[in-house]
Amino acid sequence: MFDLTILDWFIVIACALFIGFSKSGIPNLVILVVTIIMFVFPAKESVGVLLPMLLIGDLFAVIYYRRHVVWKNLIPLIPWILVGILGGFFVLRQVNDEQLKPIIGTIVLVIIGLNVIRNQFGERFNQLLPTSISFTITMGILSGFTTMVGNAAGAIMTIYLLVKRVPKKEFVGTSAWFFITVNTIKVPLYLHLNLISSASFSLNLLMLPVILFGAIIGAKVLPWIPQNVFTIIVLLLAALGGLYLVIG
Repeated sequence: MFDLTILDWFIVIACALFIGFSKSGIPNLVILVVTIIMFVFPAKESVGVLLPMLLIGDLFAVIYYRRHVVWKNLIPLIPWILVGILGGFFVLRQVNDEQLKPIIGTIVLVIIGLNVIRNQFGERFNQLLPTSISFTITMGILSGFTTMVGNAAGAIMTIYLLVKRVPKKEFVGTSAWFFITVNTIKVPLYLHLNLISSASFSLNLLMLPVILFGAIIGAKVLPWIPQNVFTIIVLLLAALGGLYLVIG
């Protein structure tokens, strides 16, 4: 088990709660988790610590939204997601912690920028994006790469499904199946890179009830929180974390 301080435990528990919340329909929270977890663990180790925790949340989301998935929008992405995951695998194999931190920080800042632009332009943003095979290829590769390198493909998938005009429940259900699929694919690759260890897995097991608690509470309570205010706070905090990773 890791030798963590009280502050470290607080951050890890907060991350576990946020992961649960994110699987209840607040996906932007994962961006914040990606940044703050690196205050506890080195960059490469942090992605391995997060992956099983995300899978626990994915399982909850798939069970909760099991009847709401649009396979015709998900299946065409798969070969291109695999290309992106493979590219991310070679990046993770080559870089060290200090090199990975600015990469993840840049990904976080770019994703936050995409969120801001999408919110600013609303439906017009979706209309400006193409719906051709080139769009599917681009989104697939980007989502595969960002999820492999930093567990941060949420915004890419959000944009893809919005352009495809997927209804709300089907949006959440399709996202859930996307993440449980890609995160399962990543497990043997992370094991090969020694990013998942017995110590990290033990920590994941301890966080299992926290993640499930966060998912249940999120499903009941978070819908009452003003979405715009919540999103702004999350993105602002994540942006500060991303800047820290880039220049720290």
